Amino acid sequence: RRPVLQKTILLRHRTYQLVRKYFDKNSFVEIETPVLMKSTPEGARDYLVPSRVHKGKFYALPQSPQTYKQLLMVSGFDRYFQIVKCFRDEDQRADRQPEFTQIDVEMSFVDIDDVFEIVEELMKVLFKEIWQIELQTPIPRLTFNDALEKYGSDKPDLRFDLELKTLNHVFENSGFKVFKDAVESGGIVSALVAPDCAGYSRNQIDNLTAHVKKLGAKGLVWLKVKDDELDSPIAKFLSDGEKGKLVEKLNAANGDLILILAGKRLKTLTQMGGLRLEIAKRLELVNPDSKPKLLWVTDFPLLEWDEETNRFYAMHHPFTSPRTEDVELLDSDPGKVKARAYDLVLNGHEIAGGSIRIHNSELQAKMFKTLGISKEEAEKKFGFLMNAFKFGAPPHGGIAFGFDRMVMIFAGETSIRDTIAFPKTTSAISLMDESPSEVSEEQLKELHIKTREE
Repeated sequence: RRPVLQKTILLRHRTYQLVRKYFDKNSFVEIETPVLMKSTPEGARDYLVPSRVHKGKFYALPQSPQTYKQLLMVSGFDRYFQIVKCFRDEDQRADRQPEFTQIDVEMSFVDIDDVFEIVEELMKVLFKEIWQIELQTPIPRLTFNDALEKYGSDKPDLRFDLELKTLNHVFENSGFKVFKDAVESGGIVSALVAPDCAGYSRNQIDNLTAHVKKLGAKGLVWLKVKDDELDSPIAKFLSDGEKGKLVEKLNAANGDLILILAGKRLKTLTQMGGLRLEIAKRLELVNPDSKPKLLWVTDFPLLEWDEETNRFYAMHHPFTSPRTEDVELLDSDPGKVKARAYDLVLNGHEIAGGSIRIHNSELQAKMFKTLGISKEEAEKKFGFLMNAFKFGAPPHGGIAFGFDRMVMIFAGETSIRDTIAFPKTTSAISLMDESPSEVSEEQLKELHIKTREE
């Protein structure tokens, strides 16, 4: 009965209508795909549904209608959309729900720019109708690597500046061992300027150090710019040339506080991204009146290496197309392959993600091989899709919006739970009807299931 929640649910309803109207106007067909489908675990765990009729066999609830929408492209529907429930049995985080809503979109005979154009026009409608803001397009684009180097995140919040700077060339021959070692080992020295923070007390700096240590950093290097000099415990290890280049590269002024981390590239940049957000919070650089900022992030790595299992995993999913110029690297250096994948970021939240898909059965087979999926396993899990490709699949691509998260941002809320009528808790429990719950022995017997004590 809370007025705020009712207002958010009404906003959710309105957003549904705007989305449906937009896609219908642009010749998209809304097609419902199955909720009971084949389990193809590649990523998060599936929710499984036992079959009463087929003993020992299970359906899965969809994590995404990915394979079905690709089949629709093969079957001749060249513009599809659906507002669809998806399910993931994963360890819950504050901003996740076991069941969530997607705006699912797929198009044939398109490239990245065509997908972007459709999405940008939709965002224009939503910004105007919900926020009364005239969105300027095209939406800016950043590559995955540039987003990491400049903002320490693949979903940067651009409502404030605080851009990171890479200082490897400044410290490649440094007398300060931490910096020199990072550069020589192929790592990175990254810095940001906290404006007008040179007056920070030792206690305030210690708090910042504690923050980056929580993120996995070993420590934090700081330098205060005062009277055109650098005040810092490490100042004595730096040459005058290094100090001059440092201030020049960072465009630091008297009264500023320089913060630096050094180490392995990805870890260090991610830690700097966390530090950047913390500084923005302390300096109150974001407020409810801040202008919303959209960004496309492109050129993601196609694959990521898992040290534990000693194999590559698809960063998005196994149907994402590599860049044409990178296809040959799948055999020689898979880790360097870039994907034709993209994310749409709003105010530091990823609200949509998609890619151009593989539409060639030979390239798809090569992708499965790179992922360590045998021919037999690929046939068992995805044979229906591979067979469809053999009849000729058009080039196709699409995107999926996290509808709950998008409504959360439009409503000015901080949790997707506040946009859902009957949300689950972080441990995936529905407090309203107390599910999940035990079922009768008779029901289990019908499903040929026995529960096991751990």
